[in-house]
Amino acid sequence: MQRAMGYDTMQRLIDNGHAWVMEGSVGREAMYLLEIGACMLPKKSHTDYYGNTIPSRDWLQNGSKGTFHNSVKFYSNVFDND
Repeated sequence: MQRAMGYDTMQRLIDNGHAWVMEGSVGREAMYLLEIGACMLPKKSHTDYYGNTIPSRDWLQNGSKGTFHNSVKFYSNVFDND
């Protein structure tokens, strides 16, 4: 579904941690996509450019920003409206 909607590249950057060490606009876009549910955090935590920890999705409460459940909700709404 991410590939069909064009979010697969950003998901790869989030998964490998590169989204957090690139220029600020990339990180801001990643955060927006995590918030709306188009992308999710990986199962492995990462560190950003400034040394802050980016949590894994397993550290978060179900349904919150960056979780698998938040992505399920997003894609369920997208494809239910078609």
